[in-house]
Amino acid sequence: MNSQALCHAAAGATGASAQPAMGAVATAQPAMDAVTTARPVMGAVTTARATATTHAPSGETLAVSTQGLTKRYGDTAVVNNMQLAVPEGTVYGFLGPNGAGKSTTMKMLLGLVHPSAGTAVVLGQRMTPANRLSVLRSVGSLIEAPSCYPHLTARENLEIVRRLRGLPASCIDEALSVVRLDDAKTQGKLIGHFSLGMKQRLGIAAALMGRPRLLLLDEPTNGLDPSGIHEIRQLIREMPGRFGCTVVVSSHLLSEIDQMADYVGIIRAGQMVWQGSMESLHARARRWLALRTTDNAAAAGTLPGAVADGEWLRIKAVDDATAGQVTLGLARRGIGVVRLEERSESLEDIFLKLTGMEATL
Repeated sequence: MNSQALCHAAAGATGASAQPAMGAVATAQPAMDAVTTARPVMGAVTTARATATTHAPSGETLAVSTQGLTKRYGDTAVVNNMQLAVPEGTVYGFLGPNGAGKSTTMKMLLGLVHPSAGTAVVLGQRMTPANRLSVLRSVGSLIEAPSCYPHLTARENLEIVRRLRGLPASCIDEALSVVRLDDAKTQGKLIGHFSLGMKQRLGIAAALMGRPRLLLLDEPTNGLDPSGIHEIRQLIREMPGRFGCTVVVSSHLLSEIDQMADYVGIIRAGQMVWQGSMESLHARARRWLALRTTDNAAAAGTLPGAVADGEWLRIKAVDDATAGQVTLGLARRGIGVVRLEERSESLEDIFLKLTGMEATL
């Protein structure tokens, strides 16, 4: 990090014009006839539309909300009519393919990029040039990659940020402890000798200084090995309960968001296509029963709506009692059930459908 960039890291507290630094630290009818026609699994999710489907929590206080937030560069809309709704005290996953507009949206929330249209409300205040610095005093962020002085230690880097932001000395020890960079060996190591995962943790430590009410993390696990990803994921999941803050974390990896987020917003080409709780997203998955029998052709003629799927038959998902009646009915007809499984559409299938990416595979 050059000296100018680091000085801007603390601008939210000093009244200077803020710029990104430390990665943008800115403060389912019983019996056989009950089985209706089974439909293909990918038909579970409708084609993504320009207007997002939102399952917003009723009565929740929002830490971040936007209306019509748009950013254009010439004739290109990088972010188009973005409607964010981030419940307070949660981990919100901001999910989309690379280049979907995640980073640009986060930068607009931080005032690092000026929107072409629309509004953003952060922590109850509409973000404007006039109040931006006061709002950002309660916001921490790590945008893109963490930056630091490679010839200084983690403590020395954080000390610079602490002084510029006017924070108490104790906040350094707390931040280093939270990200597990507080052992003696690590504290004596220069940042130039840190692994990428350690640098990511240092960037998060800088963002956590001052206990912000809102934390924006842009692709914090990008480039990390499995161990580093696990560490950052666990850290993020702990934050709302440990610090009472709201975390907005962007990623292009659905599996990562599924393991750490309470809510998710899915964007495609700068537009929100779905937003709601992870529970609601899981509920979108179509479920069905797959069975293999001693005579699939005879079983298909017995089960209404059965669809052949290779060596399997696919029927509508039913409850346990009805599934038992299905197998008993087949047995009475001399058809043995070799295997019976409940299957469902994966979150990956849903994500690819919502983002229109299944056509590219």
